[in-house]
Amino acid sequence: MASVTGLEGIIAAETELSLVDGEKGYLVYRGYEAKKLALNKSFEEVAYLLWHGELPTEEILVNFRAQWSAHRSLSEILKAAINLLPLECDMMSVLRTAISFLGTESVKEAAWPPQYESVLAYTALVPTIIAYKYRQSLGLQPIEPNPELDHVANYLYMLTGTVPQPVHVKVLTAYFVLAMEHGMNASTFSGRVVLSTQSDIASALCASIGAMKGPLHGGAPSEVLHMLDEIGNKDRAETWLIEQLESGNRLMGFGHRIYKTSDPRAEALRQIMTELASEDPWFDLAIHVEKLAVDLLAVYKPGRKLYVNVEFYAAAVMRAIALPKSLFTPSFTASRMVGWTAHLLEQASCNRIFRPQSVYIGEMPADLQQP
Repeated sequence: MASVTGLEGIIAAETELSLVDGEKGYLVYRGYEAKKLALNKSFEEVAYLLWHGELPTEEILVNFRAQWSAHRSLSEILKAAINLLPLECDMMSVLRTAISFLGTESVKEAAWPPQYESVLAYTALVPTIIAYKYRQSLGLQPIEPNPELDHVANYLYMLTGTVPQPVHVKVLTAYFVLAMEHGMNASTFSGRVVLSTQSDIASALCASIGAMKGPLHGGAPSEVLHMLDEIGNKDRAETWLIEQLESGNRLMGFGHRIYKTSDPRAEALRQIMTELASEDPWFDLAIHVEKLAVDLLAVYKPGRKLYVNVEFYAAAVMRAIALPKSLFTPSFTASRMVGWTAHLLEQASCNRIFRPQSVYIGEMPADLQQP
């Protein structure tokens, strides 16, 4: 049996949650184009779609948002646990520890199968955990959740203590919707593997967070931000890009392991940023750099099909809302919690433990050698 390094191309499960078609540039959530959802729906609406299989009615949405808001606050015992962590502890480790601790708080609940109430609670809590530890690390008083704000606006509010600008809420909401689910990626697969053993949801989410923490999965936007900072303004863009290409350097934010055409998530963010370019100079710069880079890549790397990916525009979003680099991957995680938990519910509904094979290539004992 031939081995496949990294399991690339191997089908590990059937899913109703999303389709990632890299050749055609499709990203579909339960029958809806993700980029259209990002342009027209709230984070809560799309989360409901992934968890329940349909978009909520207005009446259901009102009740759903109330349930979501009710789960945002940290318990005093969880705050005490987070307070024990060093101020310099990286945020992904904080999240992993906090989720693990929450799992010990839930010992009275049945570990299997995962319950919808737990799915909602864990997802609603993650932004509060991030904001609480972030402000603590700066020596600032934590901000309690604002029940009048939606998921994304409340996250920004808890980080800064100021009700965010609508333009920033709109573009971050679009990014969060586009980042919440993306097929059988490393972190999603990790969570499903753990849950397939009939382990508890906290253990599965810790596995997903651990995978997301790795720089090959959750850290790309910070490199794009460095590139945009280096470019600085539109007048310098073409010269900088040509210098990088002629030196054989990679342009960060272009090309994707899956997408062989334009990344549909980047297309949606570009559309929003084009509409809002006059309101934020970083949006205007990002759009300009993308156009130049795609044209130059076609010349310098013909036939490579290198198009912009979501990390490119994610960096522009993070820069516009002044989110520190240390919060890029945690913010991605706050969004992806929806996709992870949707996969965990799906795994539980048709569970079979994952048990792939490996090919032994080491030495054999002498007495077992074939003649």
